Amino acid sequence: MNYWLMKAEENVYPITLFQREKTTYWDGVRNYQARNSMRDDMRKGDLFFFYHSNSKPTGIAGIGRIIKEGYPDHTAFDRKDVHYDPKSLATNPRWYMVDVQYVKSAKRTIPLEVLKQNPKLRDMALFRQAQLSVQPVREAEWKLITGMKDWW
Repeated sequence: MNYWLMKAEENVYPITLFQREKTTYWDGVRNYQARNSMRDDMRKGDLFFFYHSNSKPTGIAGIGRIIKEGYPDHTAFDRKDVHYDPKSLATNPRWYMVDVQYVKSAKRTIPLEVLKQNPKLRDMALFRQAQLSVQPVREAEWKLITGMKDWW
């Protein structure tokens, strides 16, 4: 099993909406490294931290599960969609997405600052590639964060 961190802007897609919807597709990723992870590495059953970006505080708001592996992101083909990309064609897709399922919410968002204070997390991708919207989480990091009893 792989573990991931996936960022969503709280004002665009909050964890409360994810909880109500239960399942959705994770579209709009427009970074090649993140796209490659979604297309090539994510597997059905993988878990991810749902991370609120552009919020106060930024941080981990919950957990989700990958329920469908990478497939072409249809929003790239839709001229009316904010994620439209004229260079992405149905016959040669440039962007991919996955389907996800809500698992649980944290008691409250685990702030980035709390994560940064733990020396065992210092090499986490979140701190090295802060702008990347989809990033791997090592198993030891996953266990440490999910084991933070005050937050779950």
